[in-house]
Amino acid sequence: MNTQTTQVDDLRLIALPSAVNCTEMFVQFTLAEWSLRELIDETSQLTTALVTAAVDSAAPNSPGFITVRLRLSGESLVAEVEDEQAKAPPAMAPGFANGHCGAAALRGGGVLVWCEVPLPGGVSANAVPLPRRSRNRRAGQAEHPVDETAEIDPEVIKRLLSGLSNPDPT
Repeated sequence: MNTQTTQVDDLRLIALPSAVNCTEMFVQFTLAEWSLRELIDETSQLTTALVTAAVDSAAPNSPGFITVRLRLSGESLVAEVEDEQAKAPPAMAPGFANGHCGAAALRGGGVLVWCEVPLPGGVSANAVPLPRRSRNRRAGQAEHPVDETAEIDPEVIKRLLSGLSNPDPT
């Protein structure tokens, strides 16, 4: 992690097609939490393209792990995808991420691919309002009390238990 990095969040996934949707949700959630909603579309497109490339190159019988990472650093949001099984970086179209991207081989094997997205309006990473946890909440105490009078439908429970005990999904 670079000394200018002020915030980082990552998600480790298996290089399967579902990783693309998980990546998109991760980017949306993280950037909303970081109050950077205006970067969601561009960052989602970049990261899902990188994850798709990693999934497409993964061994179908034994896919490896990929890590999607978002970092606030200096005046940029850096989106990284670390592919533990990749032998070479994916081919990127000319002008991908306006040329603000790169790749590096990792010492233990694999490849790290990254793209930089400028923060809006000349904002620096130090000025991004990050979510803070309230210290005055007690552990285990719900913010809103749960209505304990909710009724449980016995038919729903019966169907749920039947479905869980049936190993054949058809």
